[in-house]
Amino acid sequence: MPPLTVPPLPSPLAPQRILIVLLGAIGDVTRALPLLTRLRRAYPKAHIAWAVEPAAAPLLDDHPALNEVLLYRRTRGSLAFLPFLRDIRRRRFDLVLDLQRHAKSGLVSRWSGAPLRLGFHRKNSKEGNWLFNTHTIAPVPDFSLKLGQYLKFADALGLPDDGVHFDLRLRKEEEQQVEARLAETARPFAAFFLGSRWSSRFWFPQATAEVARTLIQEYGMGVVLLGGQSEAAFAQEVSKAVGGGVTNLSGQTTLRDLIGIFTRARLALGPDSGPMHLAAATGTPVISLWGATSPMRSAPWGSEALVLQGPAACSPCYVRHCRIGRACMQRIRPEQVLEVARKVLEEERGQGSGVRGR
Repeated sequence: MPPLTVPPLPSPLAPQRILIVLLGAIGDVTRALPLLTRLRRAYPKAHIAWAVEPAAAPLLDDHPALNEVLLYRRTRGSLAFLPFLRDIRRRRFDLVLDLQRHAKSGLVSRWSGAPLRLGFHRKNSKEGNWLFNTHTIAPVPDFSLKLGQYLKFADALGLPDDGVHFDLRLRKEEEQQVEARLAETARPFAAFFLGSRWSSRFWFPQATAEVARTLIQEYGMGVVLLGGQSEAAFAQEVSKAVGGGVTNLSGQTTLRDLIGIFTRARLALGPDSGPMHLAAATGTPVISLWGATSPMRSAPWGSEALVLQGPAACSPCYVRHCRIGRACMQRIRPEQVLEVARKVLEEERGQGSGVRGR
Protein backbone atom coordinates (compact mmCIF):
# COMPACT_ATOMS: atom_id res chain seq x y z
CA MET A 1 0.00 0.00 0.00
CA PRO A 2 1.48 3.40 -0.96
CA PRO A 3 2.16 5.85 1.88
CA LEU A 4 -0.67 8.24 2.73
CA THR A 5 1.74 11.12 3.38
CA VAL A 6 5.15 12.23 2.15
CA PRO A 7 7.18 11.67 4.25
CA PRO A 8 5.27 9.30 6.58
CA LEU A 9 3.86 10.94 9.70
CA PRO A 10 5.25 9.95 13.10
CA SER A 11 3.24 7.40 15.06
CA PRO A 12 1.46 7.46 17.42
CA LEU A 13 0.03 10.90 16.74
CA ALA A 14 -1.74 12.70 19.58
CA PRO A 15 -2.00 16.41 18.76
CA GLN A 16 -3.23 18.71 21.51
CA ARG A 17 -3.54 21.95 19.54
CA ILE A 18 -4.75 21.72 15.93
CA LEU A 19 -5.12 24.53 13.39
CA ILE A 20 -7.14 24.22 10.18
CA VAL A 21 -6.12 26.78 7.57
CA LEU A 22 -8.84 27.38 4.99
CA LEU A 23 -9.34 31.10 4.66
CA GLY A 24 -11.67 31.50 1.76
CA ALA A 25 -14.82 30.55 -0.04
CA ILE A 26 -18.12 29.53 1.55
CA GLY A 27 -18.31 26.37 -0.53
CA ASP A 28 -14.80 25.28 0.42
CA VAL A 29 -15.33 25.86 4.13
CA THR A 30 -18.64 23.97 3.98
CA ARG A 31 -17.00 20.99 2.31
CA ALA A 32 -14.22 20.87 4.91
CA LEU A 33 -16.64 20.56 7.85
CA PRO A 34 -16.74 16.72 7.71
CA LEU A 35 -12.96 16.73 8.26
CA LEU A 36 -13.48 18.93 11.32
CA THR A 37 -16.08 16.57 12.77
CA ARG A 38 -13.76 13.57 12.30
CA LEU A 39 -10.94 15.42 14.02
CA ARG A 40 -13.15 16.12 17.02
CA ARG A 41 -14.27 12.50 17.30
CA ALA A 42 -10.68 11.27 17.09
CA TYR A 43 -9.23 13.91 19.43
CA PRO A 44 -12.03 14.79 21.87
CA LYS A 45 -9.75 16.75 24.22
CA ALA A 46 -7.74 18.64 21.60
CA HIS A 47 -8.05 22.39 21.09
CA ILE A 48 -9.12 22.87 17.46
CA ALA A 49 -8.99 26.28 15.78
CA TRP A 50 -9.79 27.44 12.25
CA ALA A 51 -8.19 30.35 10.41
CA VAL A 52 -10.76 31.91 8.07
CA GLU A 53 -11.81 35.18 6.45
CA PRO A 54 -15.02 36.92 7.61
CA ALA A 55 -17.20 35.90 4.61
CA ALA A 56 -17.28 32.22 5.56
CA ALA A 57 -16.78 32.62 9.32
CA PRO A 58 -20.53 32.45 10.20
CA LEU A 59 -20.51 28.81 9.10
CA LEU A 60 -18.22 28.08 12.02
CA ASP A 61 -20.21 29.94 14.67
CA ASP A 62 -21.10 27.64 17.58
CA HIS A 63 -19.87 24.57 15.71
CA PRO A 64 -19.73 21.79 18.31
CA ALA A 65 -16.41 20.44 17.01
CA LEU A 66 -14.56 23.76 17.07
CA ASN A 67 -12.97 25.63 19.97
CA GLU A 68 -11.86 28.82 18.25
CA VAL A 69 -12.24 30.86 15.07
CA LEU A 70 -9.24 32.99 14.07
CA LEU A 71 -10.39 35.77 11.74
CA TYR A 72 -8.13 37.09 9.02
CA ARG A 73 -9.51 40.43 7.85
CA ARG A 74 -8.08 41.04 4.41
CA THR A 75 -6.69 44.55 3.88
CA ARG A 76 -4.39 46.12 1.34
CA GLY A 77 -0.70 45.74 1.92
CA SER A 78 1.34 42.78 3.08
CA LEU A 79 2.18 44.39 6.43
CA ALA A 80 -1.45 43.99 7.53
CA PHE A 81 -0.89 40.22 7.45
CA LEU A 82 1.83 40.33 10.11
CA PRO A 83 -0.33 40.83 13.24
CA PHE A 84 -2.46 37.86 12.19
CA LEU A 85 0.63 35.70 11.70
CA ARG A 86 2.03 36.74 15.08
CA ASP A 87 -1.26 35.85 16.75
CA ILE A 88 -1.17 32.41 15.12
CA ARG A 89 2.40 31.81 16.28
CA ARG A 90 1.63 32.77 19.88
CA ARG A 91 -0.91 29.98 20.11
CA ARG A 92 1.72 27.23 19.72
CA PHE A 93 -0.15 24.74 17.57
CA ASP A 94 1.42 21.30 17.22
CA LEU A 95 -0.47 20.27 14.06
CA VAL A 96 -1.57 22.42 11.12
CA LEU A 97 -3.78 21.19 8.29
CA ASP A 98 -3.31 23.50 5.29
CA LEU A 99 -6.36 22.89 3.09
CA GLN A 100 -6.03 25.92 0.83
CA ARG A 101 -2.97 24.97 -1.26
CA HIS A 102 -1.92 28.58 -2.00
CA ALA A 103 1.07 30.65 -0.90
CA LYS A 104 -0.98 32.64 1.62
CA SER A 105 -2.20 29.58 3.49
CA GLY A 106 1.29 28.10 3.27
CA LEU A 107 2.68 31.21 4.92
CA VAL A 108 0.15 30.88 7.77
CA SER A 109 1.11 27.23 8.17
CA ARG A 110 4.86 27.88 8.17
CA TRP A 111 4.66 30.91 10.46
CA SER A 112 2.63 28.95 13.01
CA GLY A 113 5.80 27.17 14.07
CA ALA A 114 3.92 23.88 14.38
CA PRO A 115 6.28 20.89 14.18
CA LEU A 116 3.80 19.02 11.95
CA ARG A 117 2.28 20.86 9.00
CA LEU A 118 0.26 18.76 6.57
CA GLY A 119 -0.78 20.12 3.17
CA PHE A 120 -1.58 19.06 -0.38
CA HIS A 121 0.96 17.23 -2.53
CA ARG A 122 3.17 19.20 -4.87
CA LYS A 123 1.10 17.98 -7.84
CA ASN A 124 -2.06 19.50 -6.36
CA SER A 125 -0.76 22.68 -4.74
CA LYS A 126 -0.17 26.12 -6.24
CA GLU A 127 2.30 28.97 -5.75
CA GLY A 128 4.83 26.69 -4.06
CA ASN A 129 2.45 25.92 -1.20
CA TRP A 130 3.97 22.50 -0.59
CA LEU A 131 7.30 24.09 0.34
CA PHE A 132 5.78 25.61 3.49
CA ASN A 133 4.65 22.29 4.99
CA THR A 134 6.57 19.45 6.62
CA HIS A 135 4.35 16.73 5.14
CA THR A 136 1.95 16.37 2.22
CA ILE A 137 -0.88 13.97 1.54
CA ALA A 138 -0.57 11.61 -1.42
CA PRO A 139 -1.58 13.09 -4.80
CA VAL A 140 -5.32 13.31 -5.47
CA PRO A 141 -6.99 13.39 -8.91
CA ASP A 142 -7.58 16.99 -10.00
CA PHE A 143 -11.12 16.17 -11.08
CA SER A 144 -12.36 14.59 -7.86
CA LEU A 145 -14.81 16.00 -5.35
CA LYS A 146 -13.20 18.53 -3.04
CA LEU A 147 -14.95 17.13 0.01
CA GLY A 148 -13.29 13.80 -0.70
CA GLN A 149 -9.95 15.54 -1.13
CA TYR A 150 -10.28 17.15 2.29
CA LEU A 151 -11.14 13.79 3.85
CA LYS A 152 -7.82 12.46 2.53
CA PHE A 153 -6.29 14.47 5.37
CA ALA A 154 -8.36 12.39 7.80
CA ASP A 155 -7.14 9.22 6.11
CA ALA A 156 -3.54 10.44 6.32
CA LEU A 157 -3.96 10.98 10.07
CA GLY A 158 -5.44 7.51 10.47
CA LEU A 159 -8.83 8.80 11.64
CA PRO A 160 -11.77 6.37 11.63
CA ASP A 161 -14.18 6.70 8.70
CA ASP A 162 -17.46 7.36 10.48
CA GLY A 163 -19.31 8.85 7.52
CA VAL A 164 -19.82 12.42 6.36
CA HIS A 165 -21.20 14.77 9.01
CA PHE A 166 -21.42 18.56 8.73
CA ASP A 167 -23.07 19.26 12.13
CA LEU A 168 -24.43 22.68 11.17
CA ARG A 169 -26.60 24.04 13.97
CA LEU A 170 -28.51 27.22 14.72
CA ARG A 171 -29.26 28.88 18.02
CA LYS A 172 -32.88 29.10 19.17
CA GLU A 173 -33.15 32.80 18.27
CA GLU A 174 -31.73 32.08 14.81
CA GLU A 175 -34.35 29.39 14.24
CA GLN A 176 -37.03 31.86 15.26
CA GLN A 177 -35.68 34.43 12.81
CA VAL A 178 -35.82 31.92 9.98
CA GLU A 179 -39.42 31.04 10.84
CA ALA A 180 -40.29 34.74 10.80
CA ARG A 181 -38.76 35.15 7.34
CA LEU A 182 -40.79 32.20 6.06
CA ALA A 183 -44.04 33.15 7.78
CA GLU A 184 -45.86 33.86 4.50
CA THR A 185 -44.31 30.98 2.56
CA ALA A 186 -46.41 27.97 1.56
CA ARG A 187 -45.14 24.62 2.83
CA PRO A 188 -43.51 22.56 1.50
CA PHE A 189 -41.29 24.91 -0.49
CA ALA A 190 -38.38 24.88 -2.91
CA ALA A 191 -35.38 27.16 -2.32
CA PHE A 192 -33.89 28.73 -5.45
CA PHE A 193 -30.37 30.10 -5.00
CA LEU A 194 -29.93 32.41 -7.96
CA GLY A 195 -26.37 33.64 -8.17
CA SER A 196 -22.68 32.92 -7.99
CA ARG A 197 -19.47 34.90 -7.77
CA TRP A 198 -18.99 34.17 -11.50
CA SER A 199 -21.55 35.68 -13.85
CA SER A 200 -20.80 32.83 -16.30
CA ARG A 201 -22.54 30.39 -13.94
CA PHE A 202 -25.92 32.16 -13.82
CA TRP A 203 -29.01 30.57 -15.33
CA PHE A 204 -31.74 32.85 -16.76
CA PRO A 205 -34.71 34.62 -15.11
CA GLN A 206 -37.38 33.39 -17.51
CA ALA A 207 -36.21 29.79 -17.32
CA THR A 208 -36.07 30.02 -13.53
CA ALA A 209 -39.58 31.48 -13.47
CA GLU A 210 -40.94 28.65 -15.62
CA VAL A 211 -39.63 26.04 -13.20
CA ALA A 212 -40.93 27.95 -10.18
CA ARG A 213 -44.37 28.44 -11.72
CA THR A 214 -44.71 24.75 -12.57
CA LEU A 215 -43.74 23.59 -9.07
CA ILE A 216 -46.32 25.96 -7.60
CA GLN A 217 -49.06 24.81 -9.98
CA GLU A 218 -48.37 21.07 -9.95
CA TYR A 219 -47.41 20.53 -6.32
CA GLY A 220 -48.83 23.52 -4.47
CA MET A 221 -45.34 24.33 -3.27
CA GLY A 222 -43.99 27.66 -2.17
CA VAL A 223 -40.86 29.05 -3.81
CA VAL A 224 -38.20 31.02 -1.94
CA LEU A 225 -35.73 33.12 -3.94
CA LEU A 226 -32.29 33.54 -2.38
CA GLY A 227 -29.31 35.66 -3.35
CA GLY A 228 -27.30 38.72 -2.47
CA GLN A 229 -27.89 42.34 -3.38
CA SER A 230 -26.31 41.69 -6.78
CA GLU A 231 -29.08 39.19 -7.57
CA ALA A 232 -31.92 41.54 -6.53
CA ALA A 233 -32.89 42.48 -10.09
CA PHE A 234 -32.77 38.83 -11.18
CA ALA A 235 -35.01 37.83 -8.26
CA GLN A 236 -37.43 40.66 -8.95
CA GLU A 237 -37.78 39.58 -12.58
CA VAL A 238 -38.47 35.99 -11.55
CA SER A 239 -40.98 37.03 -8.90
CA LYS A 240 -42.83 39.28 -11.34
CA ALA A 241 -42.95 36.58 -14.03
CA VAL A 242 -44.29 33.93 -11.65
CA GLY A 243 -46.84 36.01 -9.77
CA GLY A 244 -48.14 34.52 -6.51
CA GLY A 245 -46.49 31.82 -4.45
CA VAL A 246 -43.02 33.36 -4.39
CA THR A 247 -41.16 34.66 -1.34
CA ASN A 248 -38.36 36.93 -2.53
CA LEU A 249 -35.62 37.04 0.13
CA SER A 250 -32.81 38.13 -2.17
CA GLY A 251 -30.49 40.49 -0.34
CA GLN A 252 -32.28 39.94 2.98
CA THR A 253 -30.64 36.84 4.45
CA THR A 254 -27.49 36.05 6.36
CA LEU A 255 -25.40 32.95 5.88
CA ARG A 256 -26.90 31.61 9.10
CA ASP A 257 -30.40 32.25 7.72
CA LEU A 258 -29.54 30.14 4.69
CA ILE A 259 -28.73 27.16 6.89
CA GLY A 260 -32.21 27.32 8.42
CA ILE A 261 -33.97 27.94 5.12
CA PHE A 262 -32.24 25.08 3.31
CA THR A 263 -32.89 22.75 6.24
CA ARG A 264 -36.62 23.46 5.93
CA ALA A 265 -36.73 23.28 2.11
CA ARG A 266 -38.00 20.19 0.34
CA LEU A 267 -35.77 20.92 -2.64
CA ALA A 268 -32.99 23.36 -3.54
CA LEU A 269 -32.03 24.49 -7.02
CA GLY A 270 -29.43 26.72 -8.63
CA PRO A 271 -25.97 27.09 -10.18
CA ASP A 272 -22.53 26.12 -8.91
CA SER A 273 -22.02 28.35 -5.86
CA GLY A 274 -21.34 28.44 -2.13
CA PRO A 275 -25.06 28.23 -1.27
CA MET A 276 -25.27 25.07 -3.40
CA HIS A 277 -22.80 23.33 -1.08
CA LEU A 278 -24.49 24.76 1.99
CA ALA A 279 -27.85 23.38 0.85
CA ALA A 280 -26.29 19.95 0.32
CA ALA A 281 -24.76 20.09 3.80
CA THR A 282 -28.24 20.36 5.34
CA GLY A 283 -29.30 17.11 3.66
CA THR A 284 -31.78 18.73 1.27
CA PRO A 285 -31.80 17.37 -2.33
CA VAL A 286 -30.00 19.86 -4.58
CA ILE A 287 -30.57 20.18 -8.33
CA SER A 288 -27.39 21.86 -9.56
CA LEU A 289 -26.93 23.59 -12.92
CA TRP A 290 -23.51 23.54 -14.58
CA GLY A 291 -21.79 25.15 -17.53
CA ALA A 292 -18.56 27.07 -16.97
CA THR A 293 -17.36 24.66 -14.27
CA SER A 294 -17.32 20.89 -13.86
CA PRO A 295 -19.44 18.84 -11.43
CA MET A 296 -16.68 16.21 -11.45
CA ARG A 297 -14.79 18.48 -9.04
CA SER A 298 -17.56 20.35 -7.26
CA ALA A 299 -20.88 18.48 -7.39
CA PRO A 300 -22.91 18.92 -4.18
CA TRP A 301 -22.35 16.08 -1.74
CA GLY A 302 -25.19 13.56 -1.73
CA SER A 303 -26.86 15.08 -4.80
CA GLU A 304 -24.40 13.99 -7.49
CA ALA A 305 -27.23 12.27 -9.39
CA LEU A 306 -29.18 15.56 -9.64
CA VAL A 307 -26.58 17.36 -11.77
CA LEU A 308 -27.50 19.03 -15.07
CA GLN A 309 -24.67 20.20 -17.33
CA GLY A 310 -25.21 22.35 -20.42
CA PRO A 311 -23.74 20.49 -23.43
CA ALA A 312 -21.60 23.18 -25.06
CA ALA A 313 -18.31 22.51 -26.85
CA CYS A 314 -16.56 25.11 -24.71
CA SER A 315 -17.78 23.71 -21.38
CA PRO A 316 -16.24 23.62 -18.84
CA CYS A 317 -14.21 26.74 -19.61
CA TYR A 318 -13.58 28.08 -16.08
CA VAL A 319 -14.08 31.61 -17.39
CA ARG A 320 -15.64 34.03 -14.91
CA HIS A 321 -17.44 36.21 -17.46
CA CYS A 322 -18.76 34.65 -20.67
CA ARG A 323 -18.57 36.60 -23.93
CA ILE A 324 -20.91 34.36 -25.92
CA GLY A 325 -24.10 34.59 -23.89
CA ARG A 326 -23.57 31.56 -21.63
CA ALA A 327 -24.28 29.06 -24.40
CA CYS A 328 -23.84 26.18 -21.97
CA MET A 329 -26.44 27.49 -19.53
CA GLN A 330 -28.85 28.23 -22.39
CA ARG A 331 -28.78 24.53 -23.23
CA ILE A 332 -30.21 23.61 -19.83
CA ARG A 333 -33.94 23.69 -20.52
CA PRO A 334 -36.66 24.22 -17.88
CA GLU A 335 -38.28 20.91 -18.82
CA GLN A 336 -35.02 19.09 -17.98
CA VAL A 337 -34.90 20.70 -14.56
CA LEU A 338 -38.56 19.89 -13.96
CA GLU A 339 -38.02 16.27 -14.92
CA VAL A 340 -35.39 15.93 -12.21
CA ALA A 341 -37.50 17.87 -9.69
CA ARG A 342 -40.53 15.67 -10.35
CA LYS A 343 -38.40 12.57 -9.84
CA VAL A 344 -37.23 13.83 -6.44
CA LEU A 345 -40.74 14.79 -5.34
CA GLU A 346 -42.43 11.67 -6.68
CA GLU A 347 -39.87 9.36 -5.07
CA GLU A 348 -40.78 10.74 -1.68
CA ARG A 349 -44.48 10.61 -2.50
CA GLY A 350 -44.00 6.97 -3.50
CA GLN A 351 -42.53 6.25 -0.09
CA GLY A 352 -45.90 7.13 1.39
CA SER A 353 -44.97 10.39 3.07
CA GLY A 354 -46.27 12.76 0.40
CA VAL A 355 -44.59 16.00 -0.53
CA ARG A 356 -43.67 17.45 2.80
CA GLY A 357 -42.10 20.40 4.45
CA ARG A 358 -39.27 20.18 6.93
